[in-house]
Amino acid sequence: MKTRPRQRSPLAMVILAFVLEAPSHAYRMHELIKQRGKDKVVNVAQRNSVYQTIAQLESAELIRVRETKQDEGRPERVVYEITPLGKKTFYAWLEAMLGEPRPEFNEFPAALATVMALSPDAVLTQLQRRREVLKHQLAEYASHTKEWLGKGLPRICMLDDEYKQTMLKAEIKWLSGLIEELESGEVTWSEKWLRQLAAQFETGHPV
Repeated sequence: MKTRPRQRSPLAMVILAFVLEAPSHAYRMHELIKQRGKDKVVNVAQRNSVYQTIAQLESAELIRVRETKQDEGRPERVVYEITPLGKKTFYAWLEAMLGEPRPEFNEFPAALATVMALSPDAVLTQLQRRREVLKHQLAEYASHTKEWLGKGLPRICMLDDEYKQTMLKAEIKWLSGLIEELESGEVTWSEKWLRQLAAQFETGHPV
């Protein structure tokens, strides 16, 4: 029995976009993801994830086998194309992803929610470390964007990089402000203060 994907995923969207662009085999799609820098958008650290997603899309009748190629000296390759249902689903997913924000449960907000388990000095050290990593990532994105725009790639093809850079700049700015407050002591806490705070909230009289 054919099954529909229970929900869309970034990798499924990218694969559908590739086969909408042109019939493709799994290896080509994996290479295109890296060549176009989309490995910063979808997780393809494990190549098997591409094959698994292709299998799910085929099972859901969103893509189908167009042909099987056997080039001399190369392994057999299955070429996939998008189906009419796949096109309809892709466009519906794309519109929804653009217009309907969904909650995303990332690690960093969870860490911030429990940040006081560490000392202020430990938090300061880790936030400084995070800021440096983000600055490096921002520089990489900026270099990548400049390179491709310099090759004549239209800006519309780089909106994902542009968005990521905007988010990185905003986080770096926010981190810098918090780091300054930790360094000055404006933001601080102690074990004693935390116990008092917990007791006040438990009794229904928050500070």
